[in-house]
Amino acid sequence: MKVYNTLSKQKEEFQPAGDPVKMYVCGVTPYDTAHVGHAMSYVTFDMIRRYLEYKGYHLKVVQNFTDIDDKIIARANRLGISPEDLTKRYIEEYLTDMDALGIKRADVYPRATQEIDKIIKVVQGLIDKGMAYESGGDVYFRVTRDPDYGKLSGRSLREMEAGARVEPGAGKEDPMDFTLWKAAKPGEPHWPSPWGEGRPGWHIECTAMVLRYLGEQIDIHGGGQDLIFPHHENEIAQSESYTGLVPFARYWFHNGLLQLGEQKMSKSLGNLVTVREALEQYGADAVRLFILTSHYRSPLTYTDEALESAARGVERLRTAMRAALRQGTETTEGTDLRQRAQAAKAGFIQAMDDDFNSPAALAQLFDLARDINRAAEQGTSAEALAEAKQTLAELAGVLGFTLAEPEQERAVEVKPFVDLLVEMRQELRRAKQYQLADRVRQQLGELGVILEDRPEGTVWRFGK
Repeated sequence: MKVYNTLSKQKEEFQPAGDPVKMYVCGVTPYDTAHVGHAMSYVTFDMIRRYLEYKGYHLKVVQNFTDIDDKIIARANRLGISPEDLTKRYIEEYLTDMDALGIKRADVYPRATQEIDKIIKVVQGLIDKGMAYESGGDVYFRVTRDPDYGKLSGRSLREMEAGARVEPGAGKEDPMDFTLWKAAKPGEPHWPSPWGEGRPGWHIECTAMVLRYLGEQIDIHGGGQDLIFPHHENEIAQSESYTGLVPFARYWFHNGLLQLGEQKMSKSLGNLVTVREALEQYGADAVRLFILTSHYRSPLTYTDEALESAARGVERLRTAMRAALRQGTETTEGTDLRQRAQAAKAGFIQAMDDDFNSPAALAQLFDLARDINRAAEQGTSAEALAEAKQTLAELAGVLGFTLAEPEQERAVEVKPFVDLLVEMRQELRRAKQYQLADRVRQQLGELGVILEDRPEGTVWRFGK
């Protein structure tokens, strides 16, 4: 099994250090609703995780939430709420959206604000090693002390300085030194530290979280290509300087970026399609197929035409799962269909073993779907048809597809949203806010969701 390692710039044999495979994926900054650019990254790493598990690996997966930074503080101030309330809202939204997409949950979702003690310990350790210094309540990493700095992005320090968005800081020894700890500003959340009240810089949280939940060395570190520099470059530098162990991560995986028009889809640019909008219009399987038809390291452009094509592709797979034998005499097609199903499975594995080549793997699914439909038309054994459909469902599941019928898929997609509203209604009733609770019930009813209050709790179903 070969995987592309951003660090070595080549494909390598996948050889994790042990069991379980330790995987860390950089998460979101929860200050707004998740968009399809997020979906591209997390569908990619969900696909990688599912395939490794299919191959028999056990994984421990950690994904962080950066729940304190300048954007969060600014948005919370505009809304007149606390940063904690803001991030809580969008973390819950994010998890609901990812559930609806069929993303398997991480084993741990640490948050920066809950890891302050570990962050301070790592920062102090870097100071003790001479790799960091305090200046006016801020703490900076000494980039020039790390001879390997730049090995992930493949650029020299001065090349990076010339083209980089360098963080300001009057107390820096070198313009490229990056922040580990920020001195508190008026009105901002802050925590006590040996250097005064403040909050963590962006990069240090990931090092602290990896150390706490996965140990000093991990197998896989994932994220978008826009994180290679400065985030992951800085993460490697501070982690390996702190532990003295190389490599910090054995394999670095980076997905390509999703574009809407000519620009990367992002919250800061405002050119985004939310996950919820895409799910409502096309369904989870179609969104996933759209993403996986491109190799994970390649860029992808969002268009309505591409999503509509993906929706048609999903329907082709569903049609094969519905295929039934025509009335009449069965032929000897059964043996051939079994062989084609076995060939499709072998081709699927070969494609995925080559750096998770999902487009080539999908081609095997569509070829098998065509063979199933043809065999059903021509007549074959019921057993062979059932086995081929089982193989199709198995391989589709490795890529995260349910192939559920539209109404079933709708139920799967909306379940997290309805569950959340039902829970909110129960909280309103406990608070004796009966009028608001009735409004929730009424509006769910208008969407075709019927609530039944039972002694053991509230259940819901679709109905008329």
